[in-house]
This record gives sequence, structure tokens and C-alpha cells, in this order.
Amino acid sequence: MSGHSTVERNGPSRRAATVGAAAPSSPPPSSSTPSPASRASVPGRRRGGRISRLLGSSAVQGVLILVALVWITPLAGLLLSSMRSEQDNATDGWWTALADPSQLSLDNYTALLKDSGIGAAFWNTVLISVPTTVLVVAIAALAGYAFAWLEFPGRDGVFLVVVGLLVVPVQIGLLPVAKLFGAVGLFGTIAGVVLFHVAYGLPFAIFLLRNYFAEIPREMLEAARMDGGSEWRIFSRLVLPLGRPAIASLAIFQFLWVWNDMLVALLFADTASQPLTVALQSQMRQFGSNIGVLAPGAFLSLVVPLVVFFAFQRHFVQGVMAGSVK
Repeated sequence: MSGHSTVERNGPSRRAATVGAAAPSSPPPSSSTPSPASRASVPGRRRGGRISRLLGSSAVQGVLILVALVWITPLAGLLLSSMRSEQDNATDGWWTALADPSQLSLDNYTALLKDSGIGAAFWNTVLISVPTTVLVVAIAALAGYAFAWLEFPGRDGVFLVVVGLLVVPVQIGLLPVAKLFGAVGLFGTIAGVVLFHVAYGLPFAIFLLRNYFAEIPREMLEAARMDGGSEWRIFSRLVLPLGRPAIASLAIFQFLWVWNDMLVALLFADTASQPLTVALQSQMRQFGSNIGVLAPGAFLSLVVPLVVFFAFQRHFVQGVMAGSVK
């Protein structure tokens, strides 16, 4: 009797325990379940994978190789022509040097470097391009940081003026600036050419770096200020390293623009301060088709920008792609 009552007393609890054990418990959240952010990034990864597979296909690679050959062929022709004699260049095409390498020599480059006019023009080009690039990048970086993160009266108005200067063509300022430089004694000097390039290169440079610096998270700058960092320390230790891709891209573009310029130098430089582009143009005007001077001079003018571009190629690609992916 007592055993039966014990069974009856324990029966409901046992049945409850059995039901509790049999009832399916809610499954714990799976760690493999994608979050909304990861689900949103799946299409981007799929598109990136499709683009990678497309670029990796043999047909696309063949097209890219063909385009590269089309672009490299004139450069190769200029190089081979610059290493052949005038008689060989007048007799047949540059491609014959591929079958007869004995035509190639460095005599044209030796004569070119001995030419005091071309050598001086080359160094004038360096003295114009390098200071211009350094000044534009330095001033634009400081101004871009000020427009992006410093509060001062009239900031937005001044920035709108800078943006408005982007639409002013360089030809409009040639005559007024030439008169101004003539009055102050800068006309016909390297300093005058540098100042003109700096003045017309700054609006785009400031606009570019300001927009890049404005994308830096505000929390990083506020944390640096809370740690006691001055504005100059924040700019030099935080903003400049983060803005290195954009700064490198700007430096490459500015250097190429100034190095290959002939219009400004043709007007503002005299014979003693003329760059390589003007010197080659004067050689063409004086000697006609003097390929023995023009070909090595043109290749020398071309190879320096190529070296600069490939030296900073990694930073250039980072600057171009900055902000395109998250």
C-alpha cells in the first residue's frame, strides 16, 4: 500500500521529468549563421569573385597583352631609333634593328649629353618639376587638413573659391601673370615657372586632399586630441600616414604634368632656363628632322616619368582605389 502510494506520489513528477526530457529544447544559436552584415557582403564577394575569374580567363589576358603591346610598340620604336645612326634611320625602319643588332649603339646619347644645351635643359626640367611637386603637395596637405578638420571663420566660403578656381583654364592667366612677373623680375627665370605651376596646381591638389582627409574617422582625431596631441602632431603623425596613398597619387600626377609641360615653359622661360620640352622643340625648328638628336632626347624625356611612375606604382594604385571598397 505504501509502495503503491509512493508510485502514485512519484508518478506525476516522473511523467513531468519524462515529458521534459522528451520535449525538444530550442537549439542554441548557431555560430555559423551569417549576420546581416555578412549576408549583405556576400553579393559583393560574389561580384569580386566573378571579376577575378573574368580577369583570370585566357581570353581577357590575351586582350590585355595585346593592348600592352600596342602601347609598348611606339616606346620600343623610339628607343631603337635613338640608338641607330642617322643614316640607318633614313634608310629603313627601326624594326630592322631587331634582325641586325649591330646597328645599335650609344653614340647618340653620348653626343646628346655632350650637348650643353640639352644637358642644361634636362637639369632645368628637374629644377622645375621637383620643387613644384614638393611645394604643391606640402601646401595642399596643410590646406586640405585645415579645410577638413579645423574650424575658422569663412572656411566654407574660401573652399568654394578654391573649387571655383578649378574651372579657370591656364590660358587665361598667361598674359596677366607674364606682365606681373615682368614687373617683379621673375619673367624668364626658373622661379617664375615654378610659381606659375604651383599656383595653378594648388586648387586641384587642395580639393583632392581635403576630400580624402575628410573621410578619416572623427573618433581617431578626437582620441588623439584627448591624449594631448597638438594639431601639428595629429597632422604629422596621424593624418599624413593615413593620407599617403592620396598624397603619392597627387605627387605622381603633378610631377608628370610639370615634366611634360611646354606651354608655360615656352612663355615664361628664356634660353637659360628652358626645360627639355622647349629645348627639343627648338632643335626640331632649327634642324628639321634631326632624328639623331630628337630621338634620344625624346626618350630621355620619356623615361624619367616612367621611372617615377613605376617607383610609386603601389601607392598610386592604393590612392586610385581608396574608398572604392570597404
